[in-house]
Amino acid sequence: MAGTNKKILVTGGDGFIGSHLVELLVKEGYDVRAFVYYNSFNTWGWLDQIDHSIKNSIEIFTGDIRDPNGVREAMKNSDEVYHLAALIAIPFSYHSPDSYVDTNIKGTLNILQAARELETNRVLITSTSEVYGTAQYIPIDEKHPYQGQSPYSATKIGADRLAESFYRSFNMPITIVRPFNTYGPRQSARAVIPTIITQLLSGVETIKLGALAPTRDFNYVKDTARGFVEIAKSEQTVGEEINIATGKEISIGTLAGELIRQINPHAEIVCEEERLRPEKSEVNRLLGCNKKIKQLTNWEYEYHLQQGLEETIEWFKKNLNTYKSDIYNV
Repeated sequence: MAGTNKKILVTGGDGFIGSHLVELLVKEGYDVRAFVYYNSFNTWGWLDQIDHSIKNSIEIFTGDIRDPNGVREAMKNSDEVYHLAALIAIPFSYHSPDSYVDTNIKGTLNILQAARELETNRVLITSTSEVYGTAQYIPIDEKHPYQGQSPYSATKIGADRLAESFYRSFNMPITIVRPFNTYGPRQSARAVIPTIITQLLSGVETIKLGALAPTRDFNYVKDTARGFVEIAKSEQTVGEEINIATGKEISIGTLAGELIRQINPHAEIVCEEERLRPEKSEVNRLLGCNKKIKQLTNWEYEYHLQQGLEETIEWFKKNLNTYKSDIYNV
């Protein structure tokens, strides 16, 4: 362990990337508080499933990122804040955009206002490769234009620009962290890799998917979590927007073929109309440039796609009962 007394707040600590980040920070010796979404079931999302020794060493704060008072309370006495809490499903953003504005934009504003008031030492705001839209050139570096191709991406662009404005207006120690498509254990079934894996593991011979031609740059979740930690360690990253990417792309069709090969070689793919994004909303190509993160930090990705997929499949085999593989998850 690094043995640091640094106190870190992770918002969205109950989520997919957030829970892996919480685990990593605890293993590195940090004092971690996880901000989880309040609910009457008293569930802490994926943190309910992590190792007891790690769970017992984190402080849980239940709240709502949309509530400025709760956010400020959660952030008190924190040296650094990693802000991951967000609504992320693109199809859901088509019919409930208000909730995305409230959570992604207003939630980020709550973090920024509290950080300014509390003089927080470091703030990491989580962006997404979706802010770039379909690649206008590749690899996509941090200077690539933004394109709001879904209400989700539009709210993330808005949150990023708010963060930039607080850095420029108030000289705050803010970094915008922009992971490309992350996958791995605990990911929601609305994402493409869990969609394919859960269908294959449930024994069906026909895999239902949307568009097969789009390409993505996939990060294994442990590499993404490590990216956050390395970015926070570097003083040079303040005021920057930084991609976390492998610099490699694969089409959804090729990816599905690889998963079929690993799980059930007899399965076939069928494109389903309801899974297709509207034509102008589909992001056809994402391939990230990782020069900046390599220049400013010690980060390198460790997991190649095949290795990451193997670990992911093994996890899903043990946790299939927590997923609804027979419906279209939005």
